[in-house]
Amino acid sequence: MNQVNGVLDRIQYVEYSGDMDTMLATRALGALSQETRLEAFRLLVRSGADGMAAGDIARALDVPHNTMSSHLTILVNAGLIDSRRMGRSVIYRIDFEGTRAMLSYLMEDCCQGRPEVCAPLLATVLPKCCSPSTKKGQQNASSA
Repeated sequence: MNQVNGVLDRIQYVEYSGDMDTMLATRALGALSQETRLEAFRLLVRSGADGMAAGDIARALDVPHNTMSSHLTILVNAGLIDSRRMGRSVIYRIDFEGTRAMLSYLMEDCCQGRPEVCAPLLATVLPKCCSPSTKKGQQNASSA
């Protein structure tokens, strides 16, 4: 695992190991422990792989734009959402791998140390069919 100035490289760690450590889980759960951020996260879960523009999120939650921007930055830094620029807008969407890693971490010791028993539950949460790469693949296959 790489460290830059003492900060874990979350993306590489989660992406390659499929695992999450306590510090990263604490950051993710801490980000969700605030009401507006939790509402934004849930809104983005509902919006799916396409995500939403920052302004639309702020309007939907009736939060000032600059305040919403701060909340979204915290969620990005926690590895729960990501962003991309589209013209003049910034589009936010769920970081499926980071969110799966957090949920997996929470369930790691379930079922008396037999996580494979609980694996079907985790498979139903944020199914791979909703991830951006799979969705694009489905669109390409349907247009062929």
